Amino acid sequence: MKRAYEQIGVAMTCRSYEEYVRMFNLLEDELAQGETLDIAGGGSSFTAEARERGYAAYAVDPRYKGDFEHWIAEAEAEIETSTRKLAGLTEHYDWTYYGDLERHRAGREASLQRFASHAADIRGRECYIPGGLPKLPFEDGRFDLVLCSHFLFLYADQFNEQFHLDSVREMMRVSRGTVLIYPLISLRLDPYPQMEHIMEEIRKHGGRPELFQSRLPFIPGSIHGLKIKL
Repeated sequence: MKRAYEQIGVAMTCRSYEEYVRMFNLLEDELAQGETLDIAGGGSSFTAEARERGYAAYAVDPRYKGDFEHWIAEAEAEIETSTRKLAGLTEHYDWTYYGDLERHRAGREASLQRFASHAADIRGRECYIPGGLPKLPFEDGRFDLVLCSHFLFLYADQFNEQFHLDSVREMMRVSRGTVLIYPLISLRLDPYPQMEHIMEEIRKHGGRPELFQSRLPFIPGSIHGLKIKL
C-alpha cells in the first residue's frame, strides 16, 4: 500500500548539482550553451556549483525576497522535517543513489552549506532572484535552459490545473531553448492526471513535448520527466 509524503506548503529543499544532472539527465553541453534558470531553487546548490564550473546559472524562488539568514534557517528546518518524515517511509523509496537515510541527510546538509557560502557573497547573491510561478520576473526568451525540480506536478494537491497550465506556458515564455520539469507524479505517488491536457496546450503554444528518462528515480514511479523543446 502506498503511503503519501505529507506536506503543507512548498518545502525549501536542498539538492546538489550532481542530483540535478542525474534527475534531469543533463549533458554538460546543454549547460554550456547559455543561461540556465532553476525555478523554485530553494536552498539547492545547483546554481553555486554550476557557476563554479563556469556556467551562467540563476535561481528564482519567492523566498529570496526575505533576508538571507531566514533562507538558511528555513532550509535547515526542512532538512530536519524531511528526514523525520522519510524515516517512516523508507521502504517506499528507491535508495540506489543515496544509499540510506543518513547519507541522504548528509547530502542535503552539504548542498545547503554550498548554497549558503555562495549566496552570502554579494556577487553570488545576484544569482538568486525573488519570484515564482506562474509569473516570472524575466523577459521573453531570456534563458536557454529552464529547469523546475520537485515543484510542478509534485504539489498537485495544492495547485490546480490552471496553475499548472499557466506555469508551463510561463516557463516556455522565458525560454528560447529547452524546458525540463521533474518529476511528473504527486506527493501521493500518483501520476499527474491532466498530463495529456498539459501536452496538448504545450503543442498549441508552439512547444514540442516529450518524456525523458531520469537517472535519479528516488520517488517511486518517478522515472520520467517532461522536456519541452522550443
